[in-house]
Amino acid sequence: MLYLVIEHFRDGDPLPVYRRFRDEGRLAPDGATYHASWVTTDYRHCYQVMECANEGVLGDWMARWSDLVEFEVLPVVTSADATATIVARLGPTSRS
Repeated sequence: MLYLVIEHFRDGDPLPVYRRFRDEGRLAPDGATYHASWVTTDYRHCYQVMECANEGVLGDWMARWSDLVEFEVLPVVTSADATATIVARLGPTSRS
């Protein structure tokens, strides 16, 4: 399962987050795979795509960062998977 993890750096301060990352790494538990991330230009938020069997695996990872980061977690699917699912529900085309 894919998850969009939105990190809100406590007090908007990225320095403690980047310091820990530099010193200790991502700290992701076994079973969690990092895919990609983007950071806002004000360096207050990070958006990550993570993959794991269930959200509980992410809970272990988030606990390791909860003193520095507040998290939002959204289960997501790829655009291709969303398209396949939705197109199947559209029914016949209205074109003649």
